[in-house]
Amino acid sequence: MAATANNTAKTEMIDLTKLSPDQLMQIKQEFEQEMSSIQDSLSTLHSCKAKYAGSKDALESFQPDWENRQILVPLTSSMYVPGRIKDLNNFIIDIGTGYYIEKDLDGSKDYFKRRVEYVQEQIEKIEKIQLQKTRFLNSVIGILEVKQAAAAKMIQQQQQQQQQQPQAKQTA
Repeated sequence: MAATANNTAKTEMIDLTKLSPDQLMQIKQEFEQEMSSIQDSLSTLHSCKAKYAGSKDALESFQPDWENRQILVPLTSSMYVPGRIKDLNNFIIDIGTGYYIEKDLDGSKDYFKRRVEYVQEQIEKIEKIQLQKTRFLNSVIGILEVKQAAAAKMIQQQQQQQQQQPQAKQTA
């Protein structure tokens, strides 16, 4: 079984069957940490996608007769103040890191649509990487299990030989 490792922009093939169980365990631990990090990233991206999709859906629900309608404006995730819709075609959008942009209704819808699509593309890229790393990790685990089983069998054979040697000396 061969695996690809990227070291200083040079691809190097590693024959996993030639590695010691300790080396395989180290690779396994490193990949498990990477997989955990990838899963955290995917969770974050899914949350962002849901946030953008929720904003887009909220804009889709806007009606032309809502002008001067009373609404609750969020100050935090759990605190709201009453407010009124003054302009149905003027939205201020938080684009991150303290920056805001002003867009009309269609521009706002388009912005959130593009953000959802972009985040989905990133999710798909990371899921492909996750799949590749999972396959590699499964290969490492499989080879490690084979080596551990072989080592256990060898130890068992040595123990059996040691038990048979004293019996052979006693009968001689």
